[in-house]
Amino acid sequence: MVYETNSAKETFALGERLGREAVAGSVLCLDGDLGVGKTVFTQGFAHGLGVSDYVNSPTFTIVKEYEGRLPLYHFDMYRLGEESELLEIGYEDYFYGKGVCVIEWPERVAGLIPEEADWLRITKEPEKGFDYRRIELLERGKTGAAREERS
Repeated sequence: MVYETNSAKETFALGERLGREAVAGSVLCLDGDLGVGKTVFTQGFAHGLGVSDYVNSPTFTIVKEYEGRLPLYHFDMYRLGEESELLEIGYEDYFYGKGVCVIEWPERVAGLIPEEADWLRITKEPEKGFDYRRIELLERGKTGAAREERS
């Protein structure tokens, strides 16, 4: 499934829609270059979960926790050196818990990502406009996007 957005507002809205549909145990991996809108998408996703706190990238903390309809665990693996660093923070409690995980830069810990995780790739296509984003569902898991496609 492919989604197309033409502004940060539309990217936020798509994240919000998928956040409203998310179920406990969902793991959503966001693949994309710097500046493509992974954090904007996550802000929308958090809003869809009912998170009222400001959501920003946890680049220097690895994970930030937010309370909403379901707990949201926002990971940023950009600065992670090795998968073993996740063992130190007890990643299993997050990945296999009752909340929802959104993971930026998941390819850095691909060996630890649950098989049922959803993978979204966000790319820019400058020829379609500065704010254009192509958001492609690569793998299906437990999030609403996957359930919608299977129905």
